[in-house]
Amino acid sequence: MHQRKIIHVDCDCFYAAVEMRDDPSLRDVPLAVGGAGGRGVVTTCNYKARAFGVRSAMPGGEARRLCPGLVTVPPDMARYRVASQQVMAILRELTDLVEPLSLDEAFLDVTDVDACQGSATRMAEQLRARIKKDVGITVSAGVAPNKFLAKIASDWRKPDGLFVITPGEVAGFVHALPVEKLFGVGQVTAGKLHALGVKTCGDLQALGADVLIDRFGKQGYRLFEMSHGRDERPVVVSRVAKSVSVERTFAQDLPDKTACEAVMPALVADLGVRLSRKGGRKPIHKLFVKIRYSDFSTHTLERVRESVGAPALADYQPLLDELMVKTDRPVRLLGVGVRFRNDDAPTTQLRLFE
Repeated sequence: MHQRKIIHVDCDCFYAAVEMRDDPSLRDVPLAVGGAGGRGVVTTCNYKARAFGVRSAMPGGEARRLCPGLVTVPPDMARYRVASQQVMAILRELTDLVEPLSLDEAFLDVTDVDACQGSATRMAEQLRARIKKDVGITVSAGVAPNKFLAKIASDWRKPDGLFVITPGEVAGFVHALPVEKLFGVGQVTAGKLHALGVKTCGDLQALGADVLIDRFGKQGYRLFEMSHGRDERPVVVSRVAKSVSVERTFAQDLPDKTACEAVMPALVADLGVRLSRKGGRKPIHKLFVKIRYSDFSTHTLERVRESVGAPALADYQPLLDELMVKTDRPVRLLGVGVRFRNDDAPTTQLRLFE
């Protein structure tokens, strides 16, 4: 069995990051999303506000007391969901083994991914660069042999950081790790551990599994396993891939249909590579072409094409012909994709984006 390679991606101050992206005047001020009025609560805040002690779930009045210059904006969940969907789509281009934990963080299992010559570190670097370029926000990432360590690693160099824990570094890393960093160890459990003279994972190891199980039950065994950096939980995929697509947003608008046709071969070739990695054996039900014009109006046309394997450039030309009636209209974004026939759709409700 291969040594697992897990990436944890976590958007930095996500809601605030979207607000700062969309309104540059907010980038240089301490900013909180939520927390306005007498009873409002801070949903999240940027790092300038955190420097004053402002935190998520803090009453707005207390936040303003700590930071008199705090700027507050109301949450806009619709915008945040769009940004989240963009981030998750980029992650799923790399692998289908993506487990979203919330709108702004996810685990990826890249053990069997061949991209970047199989280097999970380089994959994480490319994901961070792509999200920054295409979504306009920064993300921190952690790379490790399991989920527990990857999540700790993503927080190690926030914001906009990358931290890697190789298999050979696990023992040394966890030995000095404070118990407060362990999943499930809050203020109460930490206090009980401190009373036993336990402050680090090294102390937990020395205490032993029997004592921990006696004091904490099942949680004691989990603490002992985590203290050694062990975590066998798999990345749980709660979403069935229904389509695969490739799209490009151009720095300068394509002037006309001829320019679009010149770009199409590269798009279809990229789609073929992505299909071979993600869905080469799945039955394709439909092909589609997506166009976003310079005025930001977006149009998609799809047609049924029952087949297996990657479609060819000639398969997309009729869709482009039909979709782009006005041939001299400037194009901002162009994309091609496939939708799969879902013969084994789950009967249970899939997890929704939160």
